[in-house]
Amino acid sequence: MLPNPLTTPAALHRAERQWPDGVAIVDDQWGERVSLTWPQFADRVRRFAAGLIGLGVEHGDRVAVWAPNSHHWPIAALGIQYAGAVLVPLNTRYTTSEAGDIIDRSGASVVVVSGEFAGIDRLGEVLSSSIPEGRTVISIPLGDAAESPGAVPWESLLESATDDLVRQARARAEAVREDDLSDILFTSGTTGAPKGVMAEHRQTLHGSHAWGDNGGLRDTDRYLMVNPYFHTFGYKAGILPSILFGATMFPLAVYSPSASMESVARERITVFPGAPTIFQTILDDPARADFDLSSLRLIVTGATIVPVVLVERLQSDLGVDTVITAYGQTETSGFITTCRPDDDAQTVAETCGRAFSGMEVTLSEQGEVLTRGLMVMRGYLDNPEATAETIDADGWLHTGDIGTLDDRGNLTITDRLKDMYICGGFNVYPAEVEQLLSRFPDVTEAAVIGVPDERLGEVGKAFLTVRPGASVEPEAVIAFARDHLANFKVPRVIEIVDAFPRNAAGKILKREMH
Repeated sequence: MLPNPLTTPAALHRAERQWPDGVAIVDDQWGERVSLTWPQFADRVRRFAAGLIGLGVEHGDRVAVWAPNSHHWPIAALGIQYAGAVLVPLNTRYTTSEAGDIIDRSGASVVVVSGEFAGIDRLGEVLSSSIPEGRTVISIPLGDAAESPGAVPWESLLESATDDLVRQARARAEAVREDDLSDILFTSGTTGAPKGVMAEHRQTLHGSHAWGDNGGLRDTDRYLMVNPYFHTFGYKAGILPSILFGATMFPLAVYSPSASMESVARERITVFPGAPTIFQTILDDPARADFDLSSLRLIVTGATIVPVVLVERLQSDLGVDTVITAYGQTETSGFITTCRPDDDAQTVAETCGRAFSGMEVTLSEQGEVLTRGLMVMRGYLDNPEATAETIDADGWLHTGDIGTLDDRGNLTITDRLKDMYICGGFNVYPAEVEQLLSRFPDVTEAAVIGVPDERLGEVGKAFLTVRPGASVEPEAVIAFARDHLANFKVPRVIEIVDAFPRNAAGKILKREMH
């Protein structure tokens, strides 16, 4: 079954018509409980879009969103696309310099940013940086956030939506086409420079529909969203499937076992996707018996190795009917393969399942996983060379992963052509980290690998060579990295070595480093 609406504005229009009394989103995090029906949610999206148009945003313009999970995020994201513009999500763990680089490279004319969150005043950081130069900043209020000079307050933007601007917004929404860009998500490349993945509305919604259809998502589902909205797992496997299938969204900005279990029990949550570590911490929490988690029917996990015992415990200890694992990349809107609801625990834990509807998977002679189909990106922003290297003349996207396929078509990832490792569900590309560490005083060369970690799956370990006679303190290197990189990219261990193992061509042999 293919999705009927193939643009996000069309999907929103259908949602408000099809579920006029259904609840679109419930946000109970910031001192007040916000609950919006689908028509109310759509109205806020329209007013946000109208406000953007009033600010001069044109069809095809880029608008960045830098904020944690709250009801504001999907309203902003859908509002951007409703106005015919392109969404540029920013990782909440980025430093201001990292965010500024992506804002510059994407050409974003407007930045939507939250106030204080997790002890960091992102809005204050943005307003004191060069980001606002030539751009409009819109502030998202979280809790008791005060208005800041230099930013357009969220409510003021919505209130600026005159009847005429709302009519213009509707016209913009109707003009959005399937092959228009819906978003640009940035992902680090093996060269270390983040690449902007350009996805069209049809590519995005084909993937979101396939994900929701596979999980049997429906309008009675209540979806707890701990996966960050800036990531495909939270946005394209969260917000958009909910709009396509009418599920109620429950955003959670900060994960903790107790907060999640409390939400599941209080709100009778039925759908709860997340990284394996999330469910491991819940299963091992001594207070788990204090919460009624019996409403859960669907758990979707992945992004790293999933132990068979974890799948079995989710089914036996929590009584969850369906546990699914999946595999994807930003370049495919997050969707390549998935297990099916009737797969056994062994298949779910040890494979990534079969190709999603609309996708094909094969292996190259070297065993590299290749995929093509409805969810494959248009290409990399302003980088035709990298696009041509990634998508061949026959349309196959080269994932950089090594895998095997069994006789049922189940994919198992066995290795990576790239050096990438996954820390807490986030991809880390060592080249980017190595470039930074090489700038530290007296460091001559750096090599970063991922090493196993019980909580995060993998963490970074950096090997450094230093100038003769120099003394470099590992703690100082880690502090330097924390000042310039998102936390998940910061190496946890620094080891000073005399020399690196190399092959005949001089390339560092990371497989010999531990």
